[in-house]
Order: sequence, then C-alpha cells, then structure tokens
Amino acid sequence: MQALSRRRFIAVAGGATAAAAAGALLLPRKASAGPMGLPMGIQLYSVSKPLQEDTQGTLKQLYSIGYREVEGGGPKKYTATEFRKMLDDAGLACPSVHLQLGGPDMEAQFAEAHALGSHYAVSSVLAAPGEKPKWGGLEADDFKRMAALMNTVGKSAKAAGLQYAYHNHNFEFKKMPDGSPGYDILVKETDPELVKFEIDCGWMVVAGSDPVYYFKTYPGRFRMLHIKDFKPVPKPSISLNPPDRPDGTDLGTGFVQYKPIFAAGKAAGIEHIFVEQEAPFAVSQMASAKADYAYVVKL
Repeated sequence: MQALSRRRFIAVAGGATAAAAAGALLLPRKASAGPMGLPMGIQLYSVSKPLQEDTQGTLKQLYSIGYREVEGGGPKKYTATEFRKMLDDAGLACPSVHLQLGGPDMEAQFAEAHALGSHYAVSSVLAAPGEKPKWGGLEADDFKRMAALMNTVGKSAKAAGLQYAYHNHNFEFKKMPDGSPGYDILVKETDPELVKFEIDCGWMVVAGSDPVYYFKTYPGRFRMLHIKDFKPVPKPSISLNPPDRPDGTDLGTGFVQYKPIFAAGKAAGIEHIFVEQEAPFAVSQMASAKADYAYVVKL
C-alpha cells in the first residue's frame, strides 16, 4: 500500500532529538562522507540571502562546512560562466540545476546547465508554451498532459547531452479517482530513459507518502534526493498555501525520519543528495546550513 496510514504517518514523522540539535552546533574541520557514501550537497535556495549579499564568501563558507556539491545557479547579476568560476574557486561542483523548462528557450536553459557543469536539468511542475504552471489542484488529465510534456523535455535534454529530472512538491500526491496519487501518473507515463526523478523527501512525507515505497516500486527512476524537514503537522498536507502549508525547520528538529530513506536510497541508486530548507528560519540561513550538515553526516 503506497499511502501512509495515519499511524504510519505519525511514526515516520516522529523523531527529532536533542542530541541532533546539539551536534548541529559543531562545525566540522573536514568534509565527511554523507549518507550512502555520497558527497554532501546543498540546494542554493537554502542560502539565497547570504549568496546574494556575498556570493564568493558564501560558497567558500559552504565548502568550509563540508559541502562539496551544490544544486542551482547563482544570483542573476552573474552569468552561468561567471558563477561556474566562483564554484570552481570554492572547490564546489554543480551536478544538477533547476531550470524553467517546457518553454521556447530550452536551448538557452540547457546551455546554462552545461556552463555550470551540470548533468541533470531539473524542473518542477511543467506547463505547455503560453500556459501558466498550475501549482496544485491538478486532476488526472492534467497529470497526463504534464507527463507527455516531461517526455518531450526529456527528449530535448537528451539531445543536448543532459538528463532531465522532475522534482516534486506535495500537491502531486492528491488522490485521483482510482485512489492513487497524481505523482504515480507522472512516473508511469514517462519514459524511464528520458525522465528521472528527484525526490523531495520532506514534501513527499508531509503529503503522506513514503520515498522508500517509490524506490522499491519504481526501481531505476530516482537519482537525487532533497533532504529537508518540517515542523510536525496534525495530518498530511498537499497544499503549498497557508494555513495548510507546513513550516520548514532545521533537519533533526522536525518529523521526517531519514535513516530508512538513506538505507533504501543506497540500494535504489541515488547519485546526489542536496540539503534544502524551507522558511521560516529560526536562525540565519548559513547557521541552518551548518546545523543541517551536522545532522545528516551523523546519520
């Protein structure tokens, strides 16, 4: 059974520890291997404020914390080539970048990915040219149309020497008439060679679903993970809007349990993991980046 029962949802959601919070205060001297023996990565959205204020300094701080990979491009004031130079200088690799795909300028988007040294070109919800992306409220036909567009984007990415991957939020887990989530349509109706998936574990779990189930049910489809935590919620949420949108929090201080996810992810062939944190931030974004790193490497 794919969806988590209420009891299972609470169990998956049940375990921040004081020890993890205390460990988060320690700044490691050297990079430690992350879960599954992979280098630790971070989604740059998580440090958007310091990155805008001091781009080069922020990248060097991330390296000093222990991160070795990032996902995403730099502030708009820099070209992709300029930002790649900063990454190189800081000792960071950018294997994946989120892009605005599906429109007429995909070639320019793919060129940006190449300039950053990325292999994965990632998007969230797609919309056909001229249409506005629909963030929630999707029905089965919407998911089918999006799956078809994902195949088209994946084909274009492959022709450009890249691999397309889709990143979920929570709204994809709305139940369809047959009782399965819309996300399943995206997985089932896309070409496994053209479309891979980046599971945002926090969003998936808060919606009442389980990454481990997807690893086992659709082997070979998942290549990357977003690692984030949320404050406890009374019931699963598929909304991105208040009051049902959950609040982000430092890893280990919320409810998402990562040990089983990491154990299953290793066997599933996950290649990259990226810490990502949603607002509100109890401390500075950089302090949270340190806390998140410390928590994950302990696992």
